[in-house]
Amino acid sequence: MKYLFLAVFGLMLSTTVGAQSNKDKKDGFAMPSRDYVMIQIGYDTWNSAPDSINITGIGRAFNAYICYDFPIQKSNFSFAAGLGIGTSNIYLKNQQVVLTDTTAFIQFVPETQDYKKYKISTAYVEAPFELRFFSNKENRNEGFKAALGLKVGALVGAHSKGKRTFNSKPIIEKVNTKRYLDTWRYAMTLRLGYGNFSVFGSYQLNSLFRAGSGPESIRPLQIGICLSGL
Repeated sequence: MKYLFLAVFGLMLSTTVGAQSNKDKKDGFAMPSRDYVMIQIGYDTWNSAPDSINITGIGRAFNAYICYDFPIQKSNFSFAAGLGIGTSNIYLKNQQVVLTDTTAFIQFVPETQDYKKYKISTAYVEAPFELRFFSNKENRNEGFKAALGLKVGALVGAHSKGKRTFNSKPIIEKVNTKRYLDTWRYAMTLRLGYGNFSVFGSYQLNSLFRAGSGPESIRPLQIGICLSGL
């Protein structure tokens, strides 16, 4: 998984350098930012999770995208499409999941060890699409911004991870499997902000789990801050 993160950030860096060295000029001034890069950090949870699942703590989300912006004629609107990675970390309290069992349905059971932390993590390659509004189309690094969109993701990794101690020594137990999760996710997105900073929200439209493999009511929800620019 670390190589996927390195590849994404490498692509972001090369795009940044290219954008800086190939800026369009008009009357001697650089053209305004088109929000090519978006980095999001936020709170993550499972909306509509059944009472049998004990979610605790602050779930963590990290998303990074490279987007290309297409202005809509001379208006304050534009359309953007991109590519990047989205991650999620959900923490359980006094509970763990059975991922090595032969049952078709994922099981959330009382923990068998005294875990300090126990989480379920997922990672997706995602393509975001946004309809954007800029109050200041001459300089998008200033003024109010809003964006409504949809992102489509393909699952590339999933695992459970528990941390505990034994004889005063730290032990990490990790199990990798995508068996119970839906291969795709589709989420509505919203961003509101000023200049390079905004708040964002994301709500998954389809179930986190495959049909017949887990609670189909669960819809992941993310809320956080977004840094955009270039």
